[in-house]
Order: sequence, then structure tokens, then C-alpha cells
Amino acid sequence: MRIRAGYSLTYECAAATPMLLALEIHPSRRIDLLTEQSITFNRPIEPRAYVDGFGNICTRIEAPAGLTTVSTAFEIYDTGKPDIIAKDAVQHDIKDLPDEVLVFLLGSRYCDTDRLGDFAWANFSNTPLGWARVQAICDFVHNHIMFNYQNADPLRTAHGGYTDKTGVCRDFAHLAITLCRCMNIPARYCTGYLGDIGVPPVPDPMDFSAWFEVYLSGHWFTFDARHNKPRIGRILMAMGRDATDVALSTSFGASRLAQFKVITEEVASPRG
Repeated sequence: MRIRAGYSLTYECAAATPMLLALEIHPSRRIDLLTEQSITFNRPIEPRAYVDGFGNICTRIEAPAGLTTVSTAFEIYDTGKPDIIAKDAVQHDIKDLPDEVLVFLLGSRYCDTDRLGDFAWANFSNTPLGWARVQAICDFVHNHIMFNYQNADPLRTAHGGYTDKTGVCRDFAHLAITLCRCMNIPARYCTGYLGDIGVPPVPDPMDFSAWFEVYLSGHWFTFDARHNKPRIGRILMAMGRDATDVALSTSFGASRLAQFKVITEEVASPRG
């Protein structure tokens, strides 16, 4: 299938402000592009791209004072298949994990494992190892947190999501990641596009989405505690320890998001 995706984001800065942007699709999906995907600006800006420590493409800019719009639009091929379910995927002993995976067992800015370790072991130590344990964690998080855009809080950690019982997709992901790490399952945060493809459309404005991946049987597998079922058409942008590593924008000075629009939709096949 073909998916049309893109965004238009407008930032307001009081003065020239250096910024980091994580708004490119992930290198692993570039082979699927059917049209060019590049970031454009409505003002004279000289961007510089680099690859961060997690393999994401990031962009450095200096946004001028006033309103700056950042945008992109592209089409991409997708298999149209839902997320993989691998019920036989096994959990590795820590001694057998690749060195580069170990960081995804540690606590991080939003994944406060030290505050949820006792809860995790008390509630999930009797579940089967591997896929079934991750699914049990997703089931818990899905039922524990109530999705509500109005209750978004950029300062909320996984423990905050656990106690507040409300939030947005990043809160579902942070809590599930943290519980997985507490149970010695490597887990990493993912952000990208996820449209209403293969499911009934929802009335809310389109947004970027957050999910997570776990390392089982030598592979990274996708899980989504918010929706808690396989979905079609994920387009990965970036991955890291938590939302800190994959923030859409990080400004080194005062800035305000003045306008936000995201598009993710299937392109209808031409009738024969």
C-alpha cells in the first residue's frame, strides 16, 4: 500500500534560537520512500543533519526570531501487514544480551525503574517469560491508563503515569517500557506516524504516535500499550531510551509551538 504522510509545525521564538529536530523518518524506512522526504523551512535557514547515538537522523538549525514553519510531505510504501505477533519469542539471560542492548535495561529520564521495580516483580514475576510477559505488561498498562489528550503532561514519568492513571500515548509507552526493564526485558521508545489505517477513524486531530519495542529471540518486536493490538502502517521516525532522546524539537532558548498539523493516510489505489 501507499501511505501519504507529513507535517507542518510552526515555532515562535523571541530571539534567534538553536534547535535540534528529530523529524526525519528513520533510516530503516528510507528504502520504502516513493517520493523524496526532506525538511523544508519558510524562512532562510541552513540545516545540518547528523546521525545520533541511536541511529536517528537529526537536524540542527537556528530558528530566527518570529514564526518559523517546518514542514515535509511524502509518500511511502508499506506492506499493509499488521505488527508481527511472535508468541514463541523468548527472553534472553542478561549475560547473553548484545552489549549495545544493555542500555535499554537501565532507568532513564522518563522511565524511573527504581520507583516501579517492586511493583513489577510483585505483579509479573509469575507470568511466563518472553512474549507472554510483555503482553501481560501491555494488558495491564492498557487497562490502567485512560487516554486523554487534555491530560498530557510533558513532565510525567512512568511512575507518574502509574499514579495518575491518565495520559497520552507516550505515557502508555513509558510505563510499559519501565515495567519491561524492571523485569530484565530490554525495551526502547519509538516515535513516528500511525494513521487510522485498517481501523475505524477517530475524531481527534492526527498526531504523531509513540510505541515501544522489546528485544526477544535476538530481534526487536513492536508493542503498543495504548492500542494493545497489531496495527497497520507504522512509519518509524526515531527511537531511544525514552521521549527525551526522540523529542520532535529541542530548543536551546524560549520557543512556542504555535501551529501543529500531521497527516497520515492511505493513498487510494486507482481503479482499473
